[in-house]
Amino acid sequence: MANNTSFLKELNLSGENDGTWTGIHSSNSGNYISSYSPVDGSLIGKVSTTTQEEYESVVEKAQEAFKTWRSMPAPQRGEIVRQYGEALREKKDALGRLVSYEMGKSLQEGWGEVQEMIDICDFAVGLSRQLYGLSMHSERASHRMYEQWHPMGIVGIISAFNFPVAVWSWNSMIALICGDVCIWKPSEKAPMCGVACQQIFQDILKKNTVPEGVSCLVNGDYKVGEYMSKDTRLPLISATGSTRMGKIVAAEVASRLGKSLLELGGNNAIIITPNADMKIVLTGAVFGAVGTAGQRCTTTRRLIVHSSIYDQVKEVLTKAYAQIKIGDPLDSENHMGPLIDKDAVDMYLKAIDAAKSEGANFIVEGGVLEGSGYESGCYVKPCIAEASNDMKIVQHETFAPILYIMKYDDLEEAIALQNGVPQGLSSAIMTDSLREAEKFLSAAGSDCGIANVNIGTSGAEIGGAFGGEKETGGGRESGSDAWKAYMRRQTNTINYSENVPLAQGIKFDL
Repeated sequence: MANNTSFLKELNLSGENDGTWTGIHSSNSGNYISSYSPVDGSLIGKVSTTTQEEYESVVEKAQEAFKTWRSMPAPQRGEIVRQYGEALREKKDALGRLVSYEMGKSLQEGWGEVQEMIDICDFAVGLSRQLYGLSMHSERASHRMYEQWHPMGIVGIISAFNFPVAVWSWNSMIALICGDVCIWKPSEKAPMCGVACQQIFQDILKKNTVPEGVSCLVNGDYKVGEYMSKDTRLPLISATGSTRMGKIVAAEVASRLGKSLLELGGNNAIIITPNADMKIVLTGAVFGAVGTAGQRCTTTRRLIVHSSIYDQVKEVLTKAYAQIKIGDPLDSENHMGPLIDKDAVDMYLKAIDAAKSEGANFIVEGGVLEGSGYESGCYVKPCIAEASNDMKIVQHETFAPILYIMKYDDLEEAIALQNGVPQGLSSAIMTDSLREAEKFLSAAGSDCGIANVNIGTSGAEIGGAFGGEKETGGGRESGSDAWKAYMRRQTNTINYSENVPLAQGIKFDL
């Protein structure tokens, strides 16, 4: 391996443990997912895929564990999550390096992703004492009404490669303090991250004599996801990925009247007005477009620029792109690492060809990087194209660092362009005008689940609910009251009178 991978040993991912861990037992399917780093093409490890028989065993263990876990007081469940957060603090460097090496994002982003896990643990610990219900006045004398929230059971979590650890924690830490147990299928493109997170958590469960089935891992491709989506024993499936995948999961889960929480594609835009601070524009737009090599659901894919400053923005961006350092993401000097694999590179190249065929004008050319340091074949150039919002390729989410730039003349037109795509995840406006900002945030403004002012589309704090509208799926994870998605609501009425009065004044005398 070209990189120092001592962090694998620190995470117990080298030697005998390679390729056998499923979360509650050792898999022996004989079929393996080989994880190759997009950084240097080296084999990181192999993970055994979960067979259907092994999946059944996992679900049975989870069902049994739920009986114990749901009866623990929520603050005690929070204490388990708190300990996991502390363990992550100890492993932050190693786990962040694994995220960077297996997924390809910069080391700063890898550490940042683990910090998100730590932050959601802290959030969940506080939430474990705040799972509030609601008290209501009854129309009947000597009656009390209230509602309370109960755990749902087994929550199935299907996560994507681009955030191989954080999104699982957004779901699982909240679900766990709610009293649910979790079964996680990480992306087959980043399976070692899933193994590492699960091993750390299993150590915490063991120290506290908590059943290991509280948190389970299954590995494999879409077939394992199908087991979960079709399984009536899993009342909630939380799935992160492409819109195509989400539609399949949503239909399957809905067919059995289950619940799904979907975080799908984004096609995010920044509106830049004449009142914008160019320093803020530069940082927000460039990081938004090239961070994680354009492989975030919140990546900035479109810049909608007022015609009076269009040429100025073009010039500033072109100069900034010339300064972007691309290379080994574990080297903190580099701004951008590789795409996840060669399939992603192929998709990137086809998108560039499609954009050119529709008439897009590339002001910063793309292409695959070759030579020393780029041997994996997964390193590409971030590019910028002048384009029209109605181009087919612009309407489509390409998971790569391709930025489309276009003009507008008035704010209503800009908002219409921003909203004029099938996706509705994240959006932003750059302006120092209060009126422009408030219009963008109003009901007549952005139709996205996230709308920012003077920050980019990429990146979110765990305290706010994360998710989007339209083809983004409509789900909400992480902060605010997103915890309600992982629980079932129950309305209770208590009669402490000596009679049985009926609602609506109905009489029924015997």
